[in-house]
Amino acid sequence: MARAEDVPRPGSYLRLDVLGTPLVITRDEEGELHALSRVCRHRFMDLLPPETTPERGCLKRLTCPYHTWTYRLNGHYAGQLAGAPLMQRVDFDRSVCRLPGHRVEVWNGFVMLNLDPDAAPAAPALYGLDRQLSGHGIADWVSVHTRTWEGVPANWKVAVENGSENYHHMGTHAATLDPVLPGRDTEVDACDGRWFTMFTPLSDPAQGGADRGRHASPSDREGRPGMLVAGVFPQFVLAVLPDSAVSIHWLPTGPTTHDTRITALVPPGTRDTPGFSEQLDGIRARIARIQEEDLVAVRGVQRGLASHPAPSNGRFSDLERPLWQFQRYLAGRLL
Repeated sequence: MARAEDVPRPGSYLRLDVLGTPLVITRDEEGELHALSRVCRHRFMDLLPPETTPERGCLKRLTCPYHTWTYRLNGHYAGQLAGAPLMQRVDFDRSVCRLPGHRVEVWNGFVMLNLDPDAAPAAPALYGLDRQLSGHGIADWVSVHTRTWEGVPANWKVAVENGSENYHHMGTHAATLDPVLPGRDTEVDACDGRWFTMFTPLSDPAQGGADRGRHASPSDREGRPGMLVAGVFPQFVLAVLPDSAVSIHWLPTGPTTHDTRITALVPPGTRDTPGFSEQLDGIRARIARIQEEDLVAVRGVQRGLASHPAPSNGRFSDLERPLWQFQRYLAGRLL
């Protein structure tokens, strides 16, 4: 849902809205993150209404702007009611009044949120992916640009599938990505479960874009420039290049709408190098152009899914193995 750097110090907060649930991410004095409901336990008021408060900042306590009830943000007591003015004449047990909390984990610098208290931790299931990313040091990379496309008229799963394969480079991105990162050269790893990885080497004019092996070993890629794409189901993809990366997060907003948030990251110290301003302009422009191309695809697929009679699904290419994984992941939770 965010980068840990978005909540940098004790008292920092970040306002989020997740699947109709108003939340706030906070950091306590020990550096621990908390995900709290931001709905006041008195009369349901948003504790950080966007009409009057910034998306992020620093606070000692959460104070409801409606009736000034306050909630603590420190350690074990995060979310505990601290003050409720003029309630002395009411039979009211303050000790049991607390903002509901949700589970958060930090993985490679990303703040992962789970609204299900009974779900298993994410980290053990991502151990293999950690090994794939270990040489990049992503946890220390810094965000330099974030843009959100709101209300995209397509089911979120359509967008996740589009972002989980490079087969469409030759069509959707024929003039942008494919000349540099040919989709046909993508090497898809034979993994299963909650994550996937694939690697696309940068084009080599001397070899004429020849197929380098769809299922090459990750160890064979050492020293080869290219793009590593790592996905975590249900709705997160990270694309890593030698000098930058983008994370893509799709958030459902309805049966046929979603928001897409894309964040650009660079290694530590990059922002201080000469010419970075021009590099950042290029990153912004590429993100916008590629996303606009992808929007044509996901909107078109959504229209096709809504057609009558309902279309049948075609055979997957071997380049679309992550889609098979994604559908297995969904089936295990929906059936």
